[in-house]
Amino acid sequence: MPHNVLSSGLLDKLLRKKDSGKDEKSSENERDEKDLINPVKEDFTLDDIETTADIKIPDNPLDMVIGQDHAVEYAKLAAKQRRHLLLVGPPGVGKSMIAQGIAELLPKPREQIEVYHNPANPERPIVKVRTRDEVEKEDSDTLLSPEDVPEPVAEQLGFRCPSCGEYSDPDCDCRYCPRCGSQKYSARTYRATQYDRATSRQVAVIYERVGDRIRVVKPDSEEEKKVLVPLDRKPFVQATGASETELLGDVKHCPWGGDEQLGEPPYKRVIPGAVHEAHEGVLFIDELAQLGPLQQHLLTAMQEKEYPITGKNPQSSGAAVRVEGVPCDFILVGACNIQDLPMILSPLRSRIQGEGYEVLMKTTMPDTEENRAKLAQFVAQEVERDGRIPHATREAVEEIVKEAQRRARVIDGERDALTLRLRDLSGVVRLAGDLAVMKGAKYIEPKHVRAAIKKAKPVEDQIIEEYGSLEEGLRRDVATCSLSSPAAQQRVIQGDTTDSYYHQEDKRGYI
Repeated sequence: MPHNVLSSGLLDKLLRKKDSGKDEKSSENERDEKDLINPVKEDFTLDDIETTADIKIPDNPLDMVIGQDHAVEYAKLAAKQRRHLLLVGPPGVGKSMIAQGIAELLPKPREQIEVYHNPANPERPIVKVRTRDEVEKEDSDTLLSPEDVPEPVAEQLGFRCPSCGEYSDPDCDCRYCPRCGSQKYSARTYRATQYDRATSRQVAVIYERVGDRIRVVKPDSEEEKKVLVPLDRKPFVQATGASETELLGDVKHCPWGGDEQLGEPPYKRVIPGAVHEAHEGVLFIDELAQLGPLQQHLLTAMQEKEYPITGKNPQSSGAAVRVEGVPCDFILVGACNIQDLPMILSPLRSRIQGEGYEVLMKTTMPDTEENRAKLAQFVAQEVERDGRIPHATREAVEEIVKEAQRRARVIDGERDALTLRLRDLSGVVRLAGDLAVMKGAKYIEPKHVRAAIKKAKPVEDQIIEEYGSLEEGLRRDVATCSLSSPAAQQRVIQGDTTDSYYHQEDKRGYI
């Protein structure tokens, strides 16, 4: 037997060994999964782990929030009772994660919002809200068996043999009839015409193959609608308020003015806003105070639970279009910093207080063994979220705990505490992970964390180290980059900062 040919017995032996290895590896993975510490169901300390890979990442975002137990309780109440929520605190303490967690607790949307053509007044499209049962019933009604459609349609879609009339599955590997052997058609869609009694004319109908069934797309005369907010949608919508269109919706411009023959009808140009897309879900607005005058529109939407959609550009043909009564029953989760509270509209805060809760986020938590373990969970979550850095050893987590203690003491003036400004701390974790990757290490080690702490300094600290003070750094920066004349630069370098930004000669024409 040639040396490069394996006997059947040897081949079977190798395959059995390979399958056995797979089974052992699979069982090992299952065993590892069972051995992971679930922080939701059991308490643990740092002594219970070797690396952060031993910690199971929770599925619900609310279970991933660290040190904000009081805010999580309010979030669960808001989800169950459909209450609004205002979260106040500095960046990076878990406000957006709480908003996402509320959306996870909500039931699936039950309503689909559609906009229809209004023959009597096209610039005033009609809104219709349909329930999940109605939508699903219509979808099931449009799915037919191959025997229920015209024979030419079944033949073109590959269900029926054009020679002997035998029906068979078109998705099988064989494209030939199992009865007579004739080749079958294999189109995925087929366009036909049928007589529409409502309009007394021939209309186009599209048949689409969907598994072993056929979907029938209704004639154009019945399809003069647009699904504005679909039934299957995400319950979490984040808005920035960067524009009125993003928050409240708009109507697109048509260069033909919506002409029936050349242009696009108004109902097809309607665009929902974030308040409408968040219907039955969560509308999260970070930096709520930055909405400015749009806060009044947001308040109206919260009060009425519906808001009209109009064209926002007065120079556009969409400005003549208005859709009344578009539903927007959402849970508002707003977030802001303490200094921005006076910028929030008083009636808006009153509405939140009357129909929800205002919660101050914590910036530190007590330095206990349980909370140190929560920091280990935080590190594990950041590693999984990043996807490009390795897990950290227990000793590395202890170094991160020391940095959390230092930041709580320096930033918040709290002793025997751990910081909850975790977004900044996540930068240390990622930098330590990057250093570990560059060194080819399997895990993040204490030396990587210590190096990351030294490197991950705010630029203000770097300026002080380089120039001695922020003022000196600014003086040097102005002297080398921004002054308009060499004479003025020289005066700043020599210490004379009077009229340093503009030399007196440069002010001619401005004063």
